[in-house]
Amino acid sequence: MKVAIFASGNGSNFEAIAGSDELKKAGLEIKLLVCDQPNAHVIKRAEKYQIPIFIIKLSDYSNRGLYEQAIIEKLSSLNLEYILLAGYMRVVTPVLLSAYLGRIINIHPSLLPKYSGLEAIERAYAANESVTGVTIHYIDEGVDTGPVIKQCRVVRLTNDTEATLEARVHQTEHQMYRQVILDLLNKNNGDK
Repeated sequence: MKVAIFASGNGSNFEAIAGSDELKKAGLEIKLLVCDQPNAHVIKRAEKYQIPIFIIKLSDYSNRGLYEQAIIEKLSSLNLEYILLAGYMRVVTPVLLSAYLGRIINIHPSLLPKYSGLEAIERAYAANESVTGVTIHYIDEGVDTGPVIKQCRVVRLTNDTEATLEARVHQTEHQMYRQVILDLLNKNNGDK
């Protein structure tokens, strides 16, 4: 299964996917990292795994449609089955969405529909939520509104700081995303 991963920051979810021998053995091929931040740490992670990198800055384009059209042109020869968003901090517009309809998956650090958008963990912590979690979903034209693939709860412990809660949410993300991808691989392998 050929995928591109889109990321904007540290890349811990990227690392969890790229470093998984189980996913590689099951047939995952990461064809490209698409990154919109030239100094993002995820770039170093992609270099470590010798995964090709495409750095593209929105500020180099007059609008988001042209920006996404340039991404589509870069992806066109890769024959991708899915795009995996892993900390990609841009809202995908109908330009990219229509090119990969039903094939773009996002991970979000909350139990959607609660705390959609930015700073979900911080907002859940500030609201003193006893339970937060992680959602993996297909994207649609809304922000974090697409069909849910899987959700997992993360209980806030009495001694949790925002940092310890965030670390556990990320640990859950890494495990969940690998499992969802493995399920897709197994489904695709079964279809052949």
